[in-house]
Amino acid sequence: MRYRLDLQYDGTNYHGWQIQPNALTVEEVTEKALHTILREPVDLIGCGRTDTGVHAKAFTAHFDFPSEIQQEKTLHSLLSILPNDIVVHDIKPVEEDFHARFSASSRSYEYHILRKPDAFKRHHSWYYNQELNKEKLAESCIDLRGEHEFKAFCKGEPSGGHYRCEMFKAEWEFSDPNHWVLHLTANRFLRNMVRAIVGTQILVGKGQMSIEEHRQLIETGDRTQAGISVPACGLHLTKIEY
Repeated sequence: MRYRLDLQYDGTNYHGWQIQPNALTVEEVTEKALHTILREPVDLIGCGRTDTGVHAKAFTAHFDFPSEIQQEKTLHSLLSILPNDIVVHDIKPVEEDFHARFSASSRSYEYHILRKPDAFKRHHSWYYNQELNKEKLAESCIDLRGEHEFKAFCKGEPSGGHYRCEMFKAEWEFSDPNHWVLHLTANRFLRNMVRAIVGTQILVGKGQMSIEEHRQLIETGDRTQAGISVPACGLHLTKIEY
């Protein structure tokens, strides 16, 4: 049987989701907890990969298991075994063709920027206090929407062999003057894409890149002309649609 796991995690203490040698990851910790409870090894397949220090308010994984699982008991046991920075909200059987990664129709991210230091948000936001033009930030987001080759914002080679993504939503939220949030929703995201987009937005907001240059950057796909990859602490995976 195939089971779906819905969870969230604070990525501060982890080297991302995916298991890697000599580094603590969310997948490793969760798989070990399931192994302890189910008394059989489990191979989790996640909805994507998050980098070191990136957070997930919503994350989905799936795994196959040879027998029926007592869902409520397993969920309760997971909550008692897992560290408090990893929380499983649901575990349930799904169709055999469900795939946590490939069945997803869209993913949503938020990037949080603090305009004023905050001791309680420091692990979940990037503190950046230089002057930024909010109107230019909002205007440049318009060019991110729709289907584009996002090569300028990709680190390394893309999965799937192409850089094309459809951006359904790209907009800044300025409701809190001390805490700005960039909201992005797309059918897929490339490696390091959100953090590179934010780094480029910073150039636009500072007046170091014009709206027209930002538009041309998307068209040319020249990564060397894009902004830096901003710190991982401000990045949150917030929603997966199936």
